[in-house]
Amino acid sequence: MQLTSTIAAIATPVGSAGIGVIRISGREAFDVASRLFTSGRKRVTDLPSHTAHFGALVNPTLSNHIDDVIITLFRAPSSYTGEDVVEISCHGGIAILKAALSAALDAGCRLAEPGEFTKRAFLNGKLDLTQAEAVNDLIRAQTDDARKVALRQLDGALSKRVGEINSRVLGVIAAIEAAIDFPDDVPEPTPDWLRSEIESARDAVTQLLTSFGRGRVYREGLRVVIAGRVNVGKSSLLNALLRHARAIVTPIPGTTRDVIEESLEIQGIPIVAIDTAGLRSTDDPVEKIGVERTKQSLESADIVLLVIDAEHDISLQIPDDARGKPTIIVMNKIDLIPSERLPEVLSERSRALGHVGPILGTSAAIGLGIEELERQIAELAAASNSAESVLVSNARHERLLVSSTESLNRALDTLLDGQPIDMLAIDLVDTRRSLGMITGETASDDLIDRIFGEFCIGK
Repeated sequence: MQLTSTIAAIATPVGSAGIGVIRISGREAFDVASRLFTSGRKRVTDLPSHTAHFGALVNPTLSNHIDDVIITLFRAPSSYTGEDVVEISCHGGIAILKAALSAALDAGCRLAEPGEFTKRAFLNGKLDLTQAEAVNDLIRAQTDDARKVALRQLDGALSKRVGEINSRVLGVIAAIEAAIDFPDDVPEPTPDWLRSEIESARDAVTQLLTSFGRGRVYREGLRVVIAGRVNVGKSSLLNALLRHARAIVTPIPGTTRDVIEESLEIQGIPIVAIDTAGLRSTDDPVEKIGVERTKQSLESADIVLLVIDAEHDISLQIPDDARGKPTIIVMNKIDLIPSERLPEVLSERSRALGHVGPILGTSAAIGLGIEELERQIAELAAASNSAESVLVSNARHERLLVSSTESLNRALDTLLDGQPIDMLAIDLVDTRRSLGMITGETASDDLIDRIFGEFCIGK
């Protein structure tokens, strides 16, 4: 990636829209814009920063009029990328956007690579790595709470917390190295002080780690697996949660033979609802594969909805793959049970299953009990107020925090074993390296390229 060249890309979704934006960034951005834009007034290169101007967009090679546009100018370093930036707002038709981008390329730009605008912002010190990743999370946020989590990270909440821990560890390293380099002038730090500082850093890392479960839910969605025997209404339950018919529903057992995943939102929580093949012994090779995939889905579930048939008194056990998972017993088809018997039947089924968690009745076919089921899912997700604190939502950050904890624990072991303090510094340097990879201070070029390669072109 040649970061000295001037780049251009479509910055808005491609399709029919009222407005589309072409973004140009680089040292020649204003020169390129002057070849594309005419207004009969001053040249673009003479216009002040942070101003917008109306005029005509033309292709400098073909000299044809493309569209009437508004250009907005941002001079370095006061721009998103830290470079000179020009944004061309034109009508949002696909033909116009393609013609405008082609004109920018003809005028001296090259097409931006995925995430290159944000990568330049990172390299120019406008964002650290956690904030840059938050840009991508913000774009992909599917719920309002997910947007809030990403926005707090973009504002630097996680970076600040990681920076505070890093500074504490650096203070310990500085005290150790000063005592080693100047033994006559600087006393060796006491074991009690070293232990206190290292434990404080470890506790702060642990606090961030405990938030990962909640944070991951907002970033990736809560995996809610709908499981049960064949023909108990699992697909009907998925359709009821989605409020539309997604899964095929028939009275024929074994209709669902594969895993079906759909995204939805329940009380601000992004949900990945997973309909699975019915659990039963079968000689059908295709259905066997579906049952095996059901078991795999149960292993990765955050919440299990175990669906049973209210009409038929069948023996059922909670699947081994679901044990230990938060589970809601959903007794479906309660419209076939006399209402006066319903509490008794629910209690009987709960005792038979040995289940101490939520159990509720639904009729997915007519939408009965679905709102209560959604409430129970939200309660199990422990969603209340979780989006109001600093959350770790990125698996990369979680792995690096685990690594930091491990190196801090090694440092404590070294201290308790009475080994020389220079051995202690080795583990603390490892801690700082892991923390620095979160914010980008110690990240390798390969890691940075991989992260920004996941972005869309134009961001």
